[in-house]
Amino acid sequence: MITPAYARTMAAYNAEMNRRLYAAASRLTDEARRQQRGAFWGSIHGTLNHLLWGDRIWMSLFAGWPKPEFGLKQSAGMIEDFAELRATREATDADLSAWAEQLDDAWLGADQTWFSGSAQRTLSKPRTLLVVHLFNHQTHHRGQAHAMLTAAGEQTGDTDLFLVLS
Repeated sequence: MITPAYARTMAAYNAEMNRRLYAAASRLTDEARRQQRGAFWGSIHGTLNHLLWGDRIWMSLFAGWPKPEFGLKQSAGMIEDFAELRATREATDADLSAWAEQLDDAWLGADQTWFSGSAQRTLSKPRTLLVVHLFNHQTHHRGQAHAMLTAAGEQTGDTDLFLVLS
């Protein structure tokens, strides 16, 4: 399904798009970042928190990272301070890229078994599918954040993968 090169490419894309989103979000006031805008996680700040939470949940399974102290329903409020959220995002992106650099076909070819808090049961799925999900989840919620930032009058520049990583 995927290769280690795919994961490295998507980790690089994720990091660059996060830099662009956070740059745009930093040009807004804290009040504007926290304004409820009708998105699934409410605000720009809440959506950025949930994105970080999701990455850290998946990486706790894939690489033994510390699991977030908050559950899914509280993920939008995981980090209140925007500067801390941004710094944690940057560190997470660097760690995620380092993880992708060490991936190999053998690890990707195995199944991952874990207890899913969302499904409330033990699941076992191919790691290739789960890594695709990790990056798809990022893209999905980053799109929501991008739409809210655009509506707030901010821009991130190109978002197309082939333009961002060219």
